Amino acid sequence: MIPNARNVLAGPLRACSYDPLTGYLRDGCCHTGPHDVGRHVVCAKVTAEFLAFSLQRGNDLITPRPEWRFPGLKPGDRWCLCAMRWKEALDAGVAPPVILEATHEAALQLLSLSDLQAHAWQPAGT
Repeated sequence: MIPNARNVLAGPLRACSYDPLTGYLRDGCCHTGPHDVGRHVVCAKVTAEFLAFSLQRGNDLITPRPEWRFPGLKPGDRWCLCAMRWKEALDAGVAPPVILEATHEAALQLLSLSDLQAHAWQPAGT
């Protein structure tokens, strides 16, 4: 974890997923840095619709790629998405739910908090 990393709610950045292991740094968190040109800062719970959309856009998130330590995603997995890909999905009506506490504050440079909050994931029964 990177000390003092903040989420979009101004709290401490929480882990997104350790299984599958996500993040630009593959540390489980949606940290970012100067080499992360895609800004992998949105922690989302991916859906079948989003995975199909991403594949249509040329980004296959389904097929395992062990050489990149990438297991392939299935609906329900949490993953650090590129902020602009999430925005493209939002505009297309297939944005996956967002885990706000695990979405890096850098997402707010490209996305509105209101859009993120409108797509916040809520556990069943809440």
